[in-house]
Amino acid sequence: MDSAVVLAIAREEGFACEALSFDYGQRHRTELAAARRVAQSLGASGHTTLPIDMRAIGGSALTDDIDVPKDRGEIGQGIPVTYVPARNTVFLSYALALAEVKGAWDIFIGVNALDYSGYPDCRPEFIEAFERLANLATKAAVESGDVMRIHSPLAQMSKADIVRRGAELGIDFALTHSCYDPGEGGRSCGRCDACQLRIKGFAEAGMKDPLPYTH
Repeated sequence: MDSAVVLAIAREEGFACEALSFDYGQRHRTELAAARRVAQSLGASGHTTLPIDMRAIGGSALTDDIDVPKDRGEIGQGIPVTYVPARNTVFLSYALALAEVKGAWDIFIGVNALDYSGYPDCRPEFIEAFERLANLATKAAVESGDVMRIHSPLAQMSKADIVRRGAELGIDFALTHSCYDPGEGGRSCGRCDACQLRIKGFAEAGMKDPLPYTH
């Protein structure tokens, strides 16, 4: 859902967008199918899905044989087992490579540091540090003197604010997905951190979530 809102924001700001998704060994294919629907719906000029075998590393409930926590009462307290080691560092590195090849100077990512699960690589400090790295590590930046920008427009927004902004931009939230552990047919569980945050966001925004939930 957050990535859909970010794509819509980038399009509203006048960017032609190459959407990038990752088949990184996550527990399910539902989010990849949703990413394809969203990219097409929001007019991305292209959509690349990169295979990365992070399951070979493991260490997360999303990439290893570890149960996804359900019904956690204190989301955001501590770093949960759904944290995938260095995932956003890996994702942004691939995005940076794609941007350099495409001649792009702006990368958008849907990280959020308010209503989120407590991941260290969703913090503004991380995004700022990666932007500095991007301008030191690429031929394009070194030779041209231009500046690579990492945009995280949702970083300081609540989940309710994200829902409201998405609605303003005309996003069809029925095309999106959030659940870490969907059931049969891709139905969202309603109990993992991602589902709870999404449900809370829609409730606080005074809007109905169009997704069906198992619970």
